[in-house]
Amino acid sequence: MTASPPSLTPTDRLLAALGGIVAGYGGIAVAALVAVVVRPEAGPVPAVGDAVVDHTPAGIKEWAIRTFGESDKAVLEFGILVLLAGLAAALGLLAVRRPLAAVAGVAALGAVGALAAVTRPDSESLTDALPSLVGAVAAAAVLYVLSRRLAAPRSGASAAPDRRGFLLTGAAMVIGATGVTVLARSVGSTRSEHATASRDALRLPRPASPAPAVSPGAQLPVEGISPFITPNRDFYRVDTALVVPRVDADTWQLRVHGSGVPRERVFTLPELMRREVVERDITLACVSNEVGGSLVGNARWLGVRLDDLLRACGVRPPSAGGPADQLVARSVDGMTIGTPVETVMDGRDALLAFGMNGEPLPFAHGFPVRMVVPGLYGYVSACKWIASIELTTFAAYDAYWVPRGWAAQAPVKTESRIDTPRAFGRAAAGPVAVAGVAWAQHRGISRVQVRVDDGPWQDAELGAQDSRDTWRQWVYRWQADPGRHTLTVRAADGTGAFQTEQRQGTMPDGATGYHSVVVTVDAG
Repeated sequence: MTASPPSLTPTDRLLAALGGIVAGYGGIAVAALVAVVVRPEAGPVPAVGDAVVDHTPAGIKEWAIRTFGESDKAVLEFGILVLLAGLAAALGLLAVRRPLAAVAGVAALGAVGALAAVTRPDSESLTDALPSLVGAVAAAAVLYVLSRRLAAPRSGASAAPDRRGFLLTGAAMVIGATGVTVLARSVGSTRSEHATASRDALRLPRPASPAPAVSPGAQLPVEGISPFITPNRDFYRVDTALVVPRVDADTWQLRVHGSGVPRERVFTLPELMRREVVERDITLACVSNEVGGSLVGNARWLGVRLDDLLRACGVRPPSAGGPADQLVARSVDGMTIGTPVETVMDGRDALLAFGMNGEPLPFAHGFPVRMVVPGLYGYVSACKWIASIELTTFAAYDAYWVPRGWAAQAPVKTESRIDTPRAFGRAAAGPVAVAGVAWAQHRGISRVQVRVDDGPWQDAELGAQDSRDTWRQWVYRWQADPGRHTLTVRAADGTGAFQTEQRQGTMPDGATGYHSVVVTVDAG
């Protein structure tokens, strides 16, 4: 008879779980290296992350944005890695007793990553499955080797697992995986250097139609108020890209096609820059911005008019008999953004922008070219890393966000925000500057009022209006009495209509309601 193998000691269990994590680390490292060759977006972590984003209920996405802001993607990636580590540890424990079952588990994880990669909207080849599959093979091999070091001997119950061999082999595997990770980053960096070099070499043309100089009165001299022009580093970013696309401007192209496009065209960046270049100040706002939120910013954009480009392709708006009422912009990462053709072609400064605040677009904000349409929330207008424009109809096609519960069309709503004093802040009794910004893109802001507690509405002083497509600063000079007070703001757009007091969440087409802050005023 063969003696029953002894049960694993707590130390052996810990080592077995550690072996699974080491195997997972090795698999992820190899997958990352293969993804550099195939496509960075095809790696298992970004592919699974994008699948999670695509299938997460809208309410949870909104919670993530509210809770983590622009760090939501980093939190998601961290969560995926933690989950993978837990699964790897469990497979490590399983491998000591049932190695084939553990290998099957690794294969299943690889299949999940491969399926997520090939079903991405931007996937064009089954080669996107390679990073996850090759990574799974590597992980399975490492797991098998390490688990055999801890497996109970087939004979001789007194023989102990080879812990020393396990530790030495595991350390070698970690060093090897780290080397592969460094190599992957080095190769990836080399590839992205072409995109970086193309951005560094890009010289923005002088605009034939420059934006007027910002009036000194547009920026009020109030400490704590948002700057009239938002610096690129501070401009909000909300998108679904776990890996920021780094597009080479030298090879970038934009295809314009679809129903109602008599002359389909493909434009390169030099061709766009040879067209009439315009410069405009335009405020963008995210539909996920809650009342009083920070997902709004104002920048000076440089580009070409989108309506001129469409007319060059023979496109007519529906009001002129055109058959297409929706413009679907597609990003290089597969995102689709649906915009009303009539809105884009109604004379507003809808742009294909390649410059932002005097420099080429940052990669995180859409380099080399993005859409900017004043008056619409970003999810129905502001396609970054744009690769194609298709003319179609709202009846024929739902862009990415529509099946997920968001409205197909979403004009920006009138909103206002108190920047200073901060919520739950303190101030000294006497004169206090209550100040902030208000926006109603393409309608402008005509009036801002502030209410202290349940008192009457009082008109605030407005900063100079740059254009009706930008936000407007305001300040109310408050004679503050000691105590706890609630400050509330509301704004009226260029038509004189005040924003609604009714509270509504961000879904399906933007939040509404008054922004309020509570402050404590100390006696002088």
